[in-house]
Amino acid sequence: MRVPFLPTALLIAVLAPLPGHAQRPAAHPHPAARPEGPKALGHFEDWTAATHVEAGQTVCYAFTRAEPGSPGAHGDVVLTVTERPSGRDAVAISAGFTYPPNAQVTVEVDQARLEFYTASRSAFARDGHATVAAFQKGRQAVARSPGPRGTPISQTFALRGFGAAYTAINKVCPPR
Repeated sequence: MRVPFLPTALLIAVLAPLPGHAQRPAAHPHPAARPEGPKALGHFEDWTAATHVEAGQTVCYAFTRAEPGSPGAHGDVVLTVTERPSGRDAVAISAGFTYPPNAQVTVEVDQARLEFYTASRSAFARDGHATVAAFQKGRQAVARSPGPRGTPISQTFALRGFGAAYTAINKVCPPR
């Protein structure tokens, strides 16, 4: 038995959404129930400072991306310094790949050698205060780690503008 051929125009008309149904916006929760998105505090050379609300409290952070062409840069590689009421100077790298288990990351800033530990796709400074102090004095940070297949990689982050971005986040989220 042969299925009759439907003209293309009829098929499109049947499958196309009815006017008004596809364009109707989805129902939004009450405005107070929506989470607040990030709010930029400013751009400071290679760094951006911003805030967002987390569990009803303002969190401030400054971030930069790995320089283009960094060997081993996979995806969006970001270096972030975060200030929360519950913790100061949290420094993290979002690598763009999953680190091998128990991988160690070393970040070099001029003569300073800073150790980071890893968890999944992120690396965290063991001493955030020392890391921030090095960032304030340095020109660039170079993160060295094993890559996704165990091959050593390095990711370079410019530190131009870090001091101004750090000042901006501490102005909005001052230490207690």
